[in-house]
Amino acid sequence: MVRCLVVDDEPLALDIVADYIQKVPGLVLAGTTTSALEALTKVQGGEADLVFLDVQMPELTGIQFLKIINGKCPVILTTAYPQYALDGYDLNVVDYLLKPIAFDRFYKSVQKVLQSWPSSAPIQHPVLQHAQPEHKPTDFIFVKTEHKIQRVDLDNILYIEGLKDYISIFTVTERVITLQNMKRMEDTLPENRFVRVHKSYIVAMDKIASIERGRIFISDKVIPIGDTYRDDFFRRVN
Repeated sequence: MVRCLVVDDEPLALDIVADYIQKVPGLVLAGTTTSALEALTKVQGGEADLVFLDVQMPELTGIQFLKIINGKCPVILTTAYPQYALDGYDLNVVDYLLKPIAFDRFYKSVQKVLQSWPSSAPIQHPVLQHAQPEHKPTDFIFVKTEHKIQRVDLDNILYIEGLKDYISIFTVTERVITLQNMKRMEDTLPENRFVRVHKSYIVAMDKIASIERGRIFISDKVIPIGDTYRDDFFRRVN
């Protein structure tokens, strides 16, 4: 069993995460606290295997807490402020959950810990048993352009931009315009290679040159990271 400690200065947030923990087989609630200093004592005393940690704390910020424990136990950050994601991942957090936290997102996050825990097998939650299978990776896709059906090699795609009723696929050699919506394109592409980062953009993970201040740099293009997609994107980057 993975002993979980929840640290947050908001009692309601404590109750929500504590309730989620008790719903997942393999997790056990080791305690909740509104004091980062008390949590630090518990972690240093070996009383927790996994910490759910808020970033904005009065005595000690979540980032300061991470630096002090220095990897002593896994940490999942829980916060309403997405701007701390890069700092958290630089300090090797397991995941970054944005409030309000949905149970589905919480469940996927803790599976990262459970699947790597000694003598722990992946646990199938009943809510997720009928989830659709992931798309199998492919080398190319076909899209309908104005006069033909065109093959587009996945290795050549830099990013995809949505514009009203059509999308533009930017490759290393050309721009391909097709009458299609972003959701359908997102579902078509292999999720291990492409990620939606904005309501209007999908990017190829292996074509990202750098990430800075909420922006992605690919070739000579600067792509914004939307608030809705920020959490998932930085999880994927990690």
